Amino acid sequence: MAWRDRERPGVRLPIKLALTIVVLAGVGWGGWFFASRESGSSQKAQAAREQGDHQQAIPVLVATAEAQDFPIIVRGIGTVEAFNTVTVKSRIDGNIVQIAFTEGQFVHAGDLLVQIDPRPYQAQLAQAEANKAKDQANLENALRDLARLEVLVKNQLAATRQQYDSQRAMVAQLEAAVQSDQAQIDAAKLNVAYSAITSPISGITGLRLVDVGNLVQVSAAAPLVVVTQIKPIYVTFTVAERNLDRIRQGMAKYPLSVLAFNGDDNRQLSAGVLKVVNNTVDQSTGTVTLKAEFANQDAAPWPGEFVNAHLVLSVVKNGVTVPTGAMQMSPTGPFVYLIKNDSTVEPRSVTVADVDNDTALIGKGLKAADKVVVSGQTNLSSGVKVAVLPGSPGEMVAREPEIGPEGVGSTGITTGPGGIGGVKPR
Repeated sequence: MAWRDRERPGVRLPIKLALTIVVLAGVGWGGWFFASRESGSSQKAQAAREQGDHQQAIPVLVATAEAQDFPIIVRGIGTVEAFNTVTVKSRIDGNIVQIAFTEGQFVHAGDLLVQIDPRPYQAQLAQAEANKAKDQANLENALRDLARLEVLVKNQLAATRQQYDSQRAMVAQLEAAVQSDQAQIDAAKLNVAYSAITSPISGITGLRLVDVGNLVQVSAAAPLVVVTQIKPIYVTFTVAERNLDRIRQGMAKYPLSVLAFNGDDNRQLSAGVLKVVNNTVDQSTGTVTLKAEFANQDAAPWPGEFVNAHLVLSVVKNGVTVPTGAMQMSPTGPFVYLIKNDSTVEPRSVTVADVDNDTALIGKGLKAADKVVVSGQTNLSSGVKVAVLPGSPGEMVAREPEIGPEGVGSTGITTGPGGIGGVKPR
């Protein structure tokens, strides 16, 4: 064996070397394999963490609290009423010979509307004037006779006292006749004037109710046309009686302005001033009736139209406002989700001073430039990270349906129930 080992040294040495190389190679490959596997696992874990972080950021829509003048408004539904309405009728009998207006025309007080045949009344006037002239001549002759008898009586000549007294009675009778004739003349002139029917007020004419050639009679009381005055104009509206004290206190300090909006409450028609608070509250409805006056130079409010009246009690200067969609309700009161600098949210309790349309006036809890969540509050809680999406409330639903409390397609947005703080549920 010793001889064989000595004779074949080159054979065993390469075998050991080969084994050593194999072992070292195996160790090196195994280390590279496990190192590579560990490195891949680390990258996957990091990617998973990043993906998890991305999934945790809840998409929301955001609004910025703004400082602006905010009016404190009491709303009511009202009706536009003409300042004056006149149903024009004839005060004499006769045939219509002329219609001097067109339907819907603006007329001034004194403008001719309808002409009735004046000839019968002109004839009566001429007859009354003739009677007066006759009686006036007799009166003058009687006065001359009375003067002569007065001289004779004083000188105790041929005239007796009885003749003198009779002449005085004749003079008085003729004077009364002249006065009666003058009254007949005045009446005849008035009838002639009544034959030309004019507008008693400035306003808008309505539909024509008669035609040329028709016979009108006072006893029939048939209207000819209706004229309504719309400059100025009134708006009568009702508000809840709980606002009565604030309204009366405001009127005692300064004139309260009233804004008239159209039926959809999205366009202002005119601005006026509150004039009257009714002297009683309607107990059946719990409301009080108010009346406002509008100059209405552009004739925007129209008689009989239903309008939304906004009674402005006061104006809060530089009040902090947010959309009502940001308001949430909890057992302790209203709150909003405030977005912090690290893109996480924090529930912030607030006090709501007033709500107008889709804007809430914040009394305490927020300041101007604060960012609040207005849509997508379903899964939010303190410290949750959010991803701010561009757009306005409601657009998130159009981009991707969500599963909310109301089912597939609902946003899951939580808002306060109607009537709490004035926040209306969407």
